[in-house]
Amino acid sequence: MMELLVKMSEALQKGKAKDVKAMVQEAIDLGLEPQTILNEGLLSGMNEVGIKFKNNEVYVPDVLIAARAMKAGTELLKPLLVAGGIKARGKVVIGTVKGDLHDIGKNLVAMMMEGQGLEIIDAGTDVAPERFVELAKENDAQIIACSALLTTTMGEMKAVIEAATAAGIREHVVIMVGGAPVNDTFAKTIGADIYTPDAASAAEEAIAALIARGIA
Repeated sequence: MMELLVKMSEALQKGKAKDVKAMVQEAIDLGLEPQTILNEGLLSGMNEVGIKFKNNEVYVPDVLIAARAMKAGTELLKPLLVAGGIKARGKVVIGTVKGDLHDIGKNLVAMMMEGQGLEIIDAGTDVAPERFVELAKENDAQIIACSALLTTTMGEMKAVIEAATAAGIREHVVIMVGGAPVNDTFAKTIGADIYTPDAASAAEEAIAALIARGIA
């Protein structure tokens, strides 16, 4: 059975969605626990993709096809995980800030975070500060992740933090920021909790923050 999970992980890394789906079904039919299939087959594969992406061994298209393969597998597992009462390691509201329509970076971060077992609430692009907060409250999310690709929209990240403070949830959520014009100094200046330079690091830091809070 472990051999099947290793093959599943390898197929996912190569983006072979049909093979991944077939292997997930085979593992289910063999009676493997859904959580084991998720952790040892799918998440381990996506984690490898994340490491390779961070090391510039694979590129954006490779991550996208791997994520598509993972989605094919998780679609079969989700009903079983829900039925078994299995919860995600944490919830993240992610979006590109108001005035910014860029979404490739945001989507990559979302995929990497899903690969770490986090539940993603994707707010999309051009997201108002109040919308980030509203979604975080509705979904009991522990993290708000803001992306910006334009220097002219970076200021909206501070507005998100201010909206979270005004709504009384600032102490309960970790606020992450990222994007081409963003850096650690800027993140500290506006009072964000975490800045990361790439998608794989963002996923790792999100998990570390949740572990530190005793959640993940």
